[in-house]
Amino acid sequence: MRHSGGHHGKVRARRCAVQALYQWQLAGQDPNEILREFVAERELEKVDLEYFSILTREIPRHLDTLQTDLRSALDREWLKLGPVERGVLLVGAYELRFCPEVPWRVVVNEAVELCKMFGADEAHKYINGVLDKTARVLRAAEMGARTTPEM
Repeated sequence: MRHSGGHHGKVRARRCAVQALYQWQLAGQDPNEILREFVAERELEKVDLEYFSILTREIPRHLDTLQTDLRSALDREWLKLGPVERGVLLVGAYELRFCPEVPWRVVVNEAVELCKMFGADEAHKYINGVLDKTARVLRAAEMGARTTPEM
């Protein structure tokens, strides 16, 4: 598998993963099937395919854990959120929990960008708040290391 475009490859991988997770949520299709179709039907230029595959396969597998991680930060029922928001939150929660090499700020910023890209009205502010709260739990050590007490 060709690795491509470092940061941009990951950005595109996240974008594809949100689309794949959208299909998975709406059609209940097997993530492996969705992956196969994606790779067959789309020009996945400059997409980090490995990262895309990991997100698309692993998020459904860890759904319960990720929903639990997000639950305390949500002020509404999971299914009241739109499928795009759910997909973006799952990608964010997955990265916060399982990708410690991605700084929490990057995770949150990327999620906000994804939300804007898919055009969910004002949802990016909500996503930002939810993932910020989730990061405080999952990345407490990393966030704690950065914050100096106010004098």
